[in-house]
Amino acid sequence: RVLAHMSGDENMIDAFKHGEDIHSKTASQIFDVDIKDVTSKQRIEAKAINFGIIYGKTDFGLSQDLNIPVPTAKAYIESYFSKYPKIKEFMDNAVETATETGYATTILNRRRYIPEIKASNFIVRNQGKRFAMNAPIQGSAADIIKVAMVNVYNKLKENEMKSKLILQVHDELIVEAVDEELELAEKIVREEMENAQSMDVKLDVDLNTGNSWYETK
Repeated sequence: RVLAHMSGDENMIDAFKHGEDIHSKTASQIFDVDIKDVTSKQRIEAKAINFGIIYGKTDFGLSQDLNIPVPTAKAYIESYFSKYPKIKEFMDNAVETATETGYATTILNRRRYIPEIKASNFIVRNQGKRFAMNAPIQGSAADIIKVAMVNVYNKLKENEMKSKLILQVHDELIVEAVDEELELAEKIVREEMENAQSMDVKLDVDLNTGNSWYETK
């Protein structure tokens, strides 16, 4: 969702707006099949490509992940970028900007400095390019969850609730809620997480309750 917003790619934004499964959508685009005919294997491969692109994976890296020949992986990546052209543009611009400035920026203008991108060593320089592609997306996701975390904490306090925000894990927030406050706690968590950042795609929230963290999975 962050990638769709930051790249402004209409095809990916459209998929999220219509509630489509993004990995199935990508599979249908890459393998040129109707979304209803996407196999589980194709979806798994498309998922690896979606996340691989975010991490700046090369055709060799993707071939290793999927245990497929490098030329096949290269064709998958080329097909992906032909279907989501603005993502390719975004990635190229991210590398170019980081090379010029020495850092990448997140959605809230936080910087990650990337000295590796100017290294004389080819391997280190390529690592810097991957950092430059990944940092705006991963860093922005980190920005968003931290804004949500602060806002949830403040709302619980504002309502003088006994329920407490106890943990943040990647894109999850865990609240220890007392029974009589459960409904209000759920409302606060959902509202604050969904509205943490204004974006071109809606921030959807999966919300579960249980007597332990394990039960909420």
